[in-house]
Amino acid sequence: RYLMIDLLQTLIFSLLILFDPQETHKIYRQKLEELTNLQTTCSNAISKQRKGLKDLRHSLTRCAQSCDEKELELITDIRMQIKDKENVFFDMEAYLPKKNGLYLNLVLGNVNVTLLSNQAKFAYKDEYEKFKLYLTIILMFGAITCLFFLNCRVTDEIFNFLLVWYYCTLTIRESILMSNGSRIKGWWVSHHYVSTFLSGVMLTWPEGPMYQMFRSQFLAFSIYQSFVQFLQYYYQSGCLYRLRALGERNQLDLTVEGFQSWMWRGLTFVLPFLFFGHFWQLYNSVTLFRLARHEDCKEWQVFMLALTFLVLFLGNFLTTVKVVHQKFQKNQKKMQKNH
Repeated sequence: RYLMIDLLQTLIFSLLILFDPQETHKIYRQKLEELTNLQTTCSNAISKQRKGLKDLRHSLTRCAQSCDEKELELITDIRMQIKDKENVFFDMEAYLPKKNGLYLNLVLGNVNVTLLSNQAKFAYKDEYEKFKLYLTIILMFGAITCLFFLNCRVTDEIFNFLLVWYYCTLTIRESILMSNGSRIKGWWVSHHYVSTFLSGVMLTWPEGPMYQMFRSQFLAFSIYQSFVQFLQYYYQSGCLYRLRALGERNQLDLTVEGFQSWMWRGLTFVLPFLFFGHFWQLYNSVTLFRLARHEDCKEWQVFMLALTFLVLFLGNFLTTVKVVHQKFQKNQKKMQKNH
């Protein structure tokens, strides 16, 4: 019996030595240090290459001022190669730690938000899309409840606070996605910052005659906006799935609250809803400017909201028109080449 106990103890001790977690952790730490060194080496090499390409671009700009046609063609070709190289660097940097932008530094501090594996990037992107979808549905039902069932200042404040939190969260998540290689750019990045500001001003607007005059219009607009975003999510996600399967879009491309060039198929379905929403924003702006001129209006929020809705209308409308115009031009060029 004692012999069996000794044998068991010996066997357990041998297993502990064989599968020593400290030794495994030591190896892990060594590999982690090697990975960190490789990341630093790659980041420094890319920075040097970027600086060299920047100097080369300036040199080409000076040379282009006194060149013949053949030399200009060569310069154009070199510029295209520089652009391709910069796109390659952008994809490489998506897998390397980098300094956060000003906004992420203010919100999170100097924390590394780069996800190193494709699996982690796609999981975060999918979670972002689900977050947008679920909150869009919640906001739609919240606006319906406030408009038709509960004419109460407390519920309005809860709804407006939810809007502020939603748009603030979107700006943070989008910044993290951009740090991981997602190509969100242009007005659709600024759109959520402006929407956050607008929601914050609505949250601070005190109860009064001016607020009640605009309340129903704003809630109706919120219902329509959530409805359009819900339609866009399913339409855009279907477009992206097809284009990713064909290898024409990046795996980290996202759905946005607007019109993109890759949404060209089904144009007649999406654009009428978008343009109606854009002009509703203009109508909100005009209504608020009229309220600001009312003799009983004393709240600064009215004029500020009017300006913000006008900015949203101009940004959304002009960006959509620009994308549609560019797409028409590309289609015309393709038709001319085919003929």
